[in-house]
Amino acid sequence: MITTHSPLHIELRLLRYFVAVAEELHYARAAERLGIEQSPLSRAIRDVENQLGIQLFERTSRSSRLTGAGQVFLDESRRVLATLNNAVASAQSAARGYRGNLRIGICDSHAHPRIISLLARCREEQPDVNIRIFDMPFAQQVRGIQQGLLDCGVAFSNKVGSELIAEAIWSETLSVVTPAKHPLLRHARVELKDAVQYPMILCHPEVGSGCYDQLMRVLQEITTPLQVVDYATSLGLMLTLVGAGYGIGFAIASYMQTLRRTELGTRPIADKAPTMTTYLLRRAGVPMEPMASFTRRAREAMSGDPTRDVPAS
Repeated sequence: MITTHSPLHIELRLLRYFVAVAEELHYARAAERLGIEQSPLSRAIRDVENQLGIQLFERTSRSSRLTGAGQVFLDESRRVLATLNNAVASAQSAARGYRGNLRIGICDSHAHPRIISLLARCREEQPDVNIRIFDMPFAQQVRGIQQGLLDCGVAFSNKVGSELIAEAIWSETLSVVTPAKHPLLRHARVELKDAVQYPMILCHPEVGSGCYDQLMRVLQEITTPLQVVDYATSLGLMLTLVGAGYGIGFAIASYMQTLRRTELGTRPIADKAPTMTTYLLRRAGVPMEPMASFTRRAREAMSGDPTRDVPAS
């Protein structure tokens, strides 16, 4: 049986209101975020539900949570708003004289020299391409590429399914990161078996960035039981916890070489130092410009010095 429906005309303003409430799950916080009063926000959400003819939230006297239909509508609303934002940005880029756009997703853990060098080279060699960087977790990068909202992503995971390609573009040596005053800093190089004797701060496994998986492949060779005292959802949080003395951590060596934080110490890992592999995520098939040029430069960066083109601080 085929059913037909007359088209709905939901204002973009109402979509933004819905997304804010769905993400906050608290009307007062959502209203503050939007800069409006709570009463008109509540009416707006009821208007959206009435127009759709479905219930988006399950409400109690103390809380609200999304229904199954509400979660689907949230995902699609985010996509619609992101598409609109991309359209506006592309039009503005064209008006400023850019001849192409490149939208790249990068997670917090990839704020390191090789990425900086790659982006600097792209800007220098293709100044007519407007490169836009989006800070987002791995799962959002995958969805963004699948939906055409991103051209590529940079991540530690290659679990992208059959629709996308995850190409290993370089591997970086890991270092041990410690508080500024720590027994491990007495050594010029640290044995991994000695490092794991201390409490550790690791990447959070539920973030799904690939950082945790790669670290565990390194640490699983150690027979000593691991003392994981906390999991960090970002590189910045891990470094903060380490600096505060909660434990030691692991980070890309080239990144730590450029980071000057007096509360942290770092040492290379002895013998065959473990590495972390970075993947370039993109849609399958032959890439079009400017994605093709970016892919080529990323491959060339594999053999380069990760600190060579980093501006001095």
